[in-house]
Amino acid sequence: MVKFFVGLDLGQAQDYSALSVLERLPAKGGNVYHVRRLERVRGASYPKIVEKVTALLRSPGMRDGASLVVDQTGVGVPVVDLLRQAGLRLIAISIHGGDNTAHEGDNWRVPKRDLVGVLQVLLQTDRLKVASKLKLGPVLQAEMLNFKVKIDPVTAHDSYSAWRDNEHDDLVLSVALGAWWGEHAPKQQPPLVIHRPDPEDLIAPAWRIGEGYGPGYRYGQ
Repeated sequence: MVKFFVGLDLGQAQDYSALSVLERLPAKGGNVYHVRRLERVRGASYPKIVEKVTALLRSPGMRDGASLVVDQTGVGVPVVDLLRQAGLRLIAISIHGGDNTAHEGDNWRVPKRDLVGVLQVLLQTDRLKVASKLKLGPVLQAEMLNFKVKIDPVTAHDSYSAWRDNEHDDLVLSVALGAWWGEHAPKQQPPLVIHRPDPEDLIAPAWRIGEGYGPGYRYGQ
């Protein structure tokens, strides 16, 4: 069962690239997301970023319970290729200003308004928690305040006052990527656990349906 969501926003050489780790915890009013890790780097080569992300995803505790969500808009496409070549399965998101979400396999096209909308809902319902010990926590909170969505009444497309323009938005976008996938990923079924029956009373389980099997059937008949 996926518990952690790693959001990766990739910037150009002069911009920051940012990574966040969200832990999803079920709660009565909906999933609660705790921001457990925030990082941003500027000027790092893409192979170095791939190396760092690969090490994180293969670390104990993350190996079998984490999803990686990467913004492949613009410069992200070649980095997504590098991450996949490194053996990582990931969700690649191309962000657009329209209305519809579509996907082909693990490649998704997601409206900007949907990413921001998830954050707005989580914040308004107090379901996004930022650990106070995080050094970049105050920076993330400032980005969230500066990140405003405007709907064009004519085109119904979105524009953002702080989307790669004047104000940095790398941290908030990385969090939005992880939160969006956490809320929209296909629901996973828990693994089927089959208990070994008592040798003294080997009665066929109810799910084993077919010719020759019934509630009173015993192995060896």
